[in-house]
Amino acid sequence: MEEINKTEYKTKDEFYADLCNTLKALISEEGDWLANLANSSALLWMMLNDINWAGFYLYKNKELILGPFQGKPACTHIELGKGVCGKAAFTKETILVKNVHEFPGHIACDSQSNSEIVVPIIKNDKLIGVLDIDSPLFSRFDETDKKYLEEFVDILNKYITYPLKFI
Repeated sequence: MEEINKTEYKTKDEFYADLCNTLKALISEEGDWLANLANSSALLWMMLNDINWAGFYLYKNKELILGPFQGKPACTHIELGKGVCGKAAFTKETILVKNVHEFPGHIACDSQSNSEIVVPIIKNDKLIGVLDIDSPLFSRFDETDKKYLEEFVDILNKYITYPLKFI
């Protein structure tokens, strides 16, 4: 895969269209769910500016378990309803946090994180896990990021067949 020039995009919409098209090309011919999640987190890490963690937590044994990611080591287990990831998984709704230090019950895996977006992964009405992206900048994520990262998860769900333990 060629190196991405992050400054070549005129708009966020243009950037995310390219990100989503790149994701489709990356995972559409690969059948392994773990390889696809690993490459998806690497793609986010490579293409998104101003982030310090991008990855997945997977729902297993009634909690979220650390999955493929890029960034510093992270929390391994997260209870449903706890922290941003646990709350997004519990409510099955995307959560965009402009300042994680003001989020009640925030779990600080990396003290340099200041904002976060978490998108639940729901397939066939079942919680698979969450996509979690952190940034050292305050207010890094907005409604445009939310829209397209939800589309990113929709693409994952279209092409990935998760093992029965997640469904």
